[in-house]
Amino acid sequence: MDILDILKRNNLSVTDSRKKILEMFHHADGALAHADIEKNSSENFDRVTIYRTLQTFETKGIIHTIPTADNSILYALCKEECSQGHHRDNHIHFICDSCNTTYCLDHVPYSSIHLPEGFTENRTDIIVSGICHKCH
Repeated sequence: MDILDILKRNNLSVTDSRKKILEMFHHADGALAHADIEKNSSENFDRVTIYRTLQTFETKGIIHTIPTADNSILYALCKEECSQGHHRDNHIHFICDSCNTTYCLDHVPYSSIHLPEGFTENRTDIIVSGICHKCH
């Protein structure tokens, strides 16, 4: 999908920072951290601009967060079914032990978790680690 269409569909102003950051997600092999965006951007976006843009994109259902073992946060593009306040991207994430790239494995099915009565699932995070196809 076109970057401008994504911003307009989500009623977001089209700014240089939003366009550039969204382009980075579209061209990334895996998930991105705030530091990745800051380091790899050809623009001089300040940390607050990047943070606010990521927060806005997450709220609008454009990106989702991926927890990591070191309690940092990674971000990846959502599927088109996600929308503001309704993330529909429960899927497996794969972290390569060699290159540390995190991949969204949308196409890999997993069974839903059967919780005991009285428990309600809000989010399920399944993290698999190993060696990715590039490092094999």
